Amino acid sequence: MLESEFIKTLNRHKSKGVYDCLVMCSGGKDSTAALYYMKTRYRKNPLAFTFDHGFETEDALENVRNAVDILGVDHLLFRSDLMKPMFAEIVKNRTKVVLCHVCSIWYMQVTFDIAARFDIPVIIAGWTKGQGAAQPLVCDQQQREFASMARETGAFIREYSQKDPHYGDLPHSMEEVIGRASRRHKSVVLSPHWFLPTDPSVYVEQIKKELKWKFPRVSYPGASTNCYLNFLSVYNSMKHYGYTHYHVEMSKLVRASLLTRE
Repeated sequence: MLESEFIKTLNRHKSKGVYDCLVMCSGGKDSTAALYYMKTRYRKNPLAFTFDHGFETEDALENVRNAVDILGVDHLLFRSDLMKPMFAEIVKNRTKVVLCHVCSIWYMQVTFDIAARFDIPVIIAGWTKGQGAAQPLVCDQQQREFASMARETGAFIREYSQKDPHYGDLPHSMEEVIGRASRRHKSVVLSPHWFLPTDPSVYVEQIKKELKWKFPRVSYPGASTNCYLNFLSVYNSMKHYGYTHYHVEMSKLVRASLLTRE
């Protein structure tokens, strides 16, 4: 996909409000670079949005603070412990539910709600080509790679929400998230990394220099910016399914000739 297609899409979805786009910024290299590109390369006025479910690293949050301060963009931090009891239930009962899938359903629901609240037509993610446009939202039951995971997730959320009314409004699948969003406020979800040929090592050096970005001291995998639950989620995915979302992402890169099988 060419960068010109990305620009055309942005032009087709121009904002009538204050913000041109909502940038999901976790403090990782890819989402921080996405925020950087939207502000400096495409000259948009973004609202940076950070989702913290209680397990984000302080180093990642510091990366976000540095980026929004230096770029001079507005920032919205969503911090909640709402899901901790549900996460604990998943682990204690040794279910086959993938923690990251439950979390992704929750944070995408919140993200679409924020976009609707501020009448923002474009949601920008830091998803890379391995997390590409063909499968941008994880836990999609239409994707064979995630079908069994999605079934476990949906069944668990349905059962758990019946026991605890605090979770009664939580969607059971990503399809439900998208369906709700389309009825309330249509926002297109894009990532500049799908369209730019830039190698991550290039933009890492760029954001290190210009935004004071740094790798967290503790992370899994190493030299990444994932939350503290990522190791447990990956461990359980391997235990119950024999593969993780990382395997799916790398497989797509191999098929697209963007990564060697070796």
